[in-house]
Amino acid sequence: MAFGQPSGPPATARQLRDLTALVEAAGHTDFRDARGALGLTQRQAAGRFTRDEAEALIARLETEQDDDATAAGPSGGSSGGSSGGSVVTTGRTRPRTPTAPSAQGSRSPRLADQLRRVPEELLAAELRRRGWALIPPSLPPSLDGDDGADRDPIG
Repeated sequence: MAFGQPSGPPATARQLRDLTALVEAAGHTDFRDARGALGLTQRQAAGRFTRDEAEALIARLETEQDDDATAAGPSGGSSGGSSGGSVVTTGRTRPRTPTAPSAQGSRSPRLADQLRRVPEELLAAELRRRGWALIPPSLPPSLDGDDGADRDPIG
């Protein structure tokens, strides 16, 4: 198989129609616009998908759309959202890349508001799980109220 070539039969016209509608519903103009946000390859950004790739992306976009609809439901509560996820492309699994704030549009303020309500311990645990190294904030000894002698500087 040549470099950059699909590893299966091409997506059907119906799959491409469904994908186009879902990508537009997600706030993108076309596949090329959604490339970074959805983790698409150059071939996929040009609208060329295999049947398996199209099926996986349709399922993912429908799930995200359902999650967004549940989060914005009448109760106003959050279903936890989809913070993970991956795109299967040509037999490899690639982690989802976060969207830039400008691409998120109206989701950005809502997401920031939801993050403010997450307990610090839970947020820190999730960031550590994703490979981040965290340094907890600390006050200078003059503002902390204790002499700082018995405090662990690393936390």
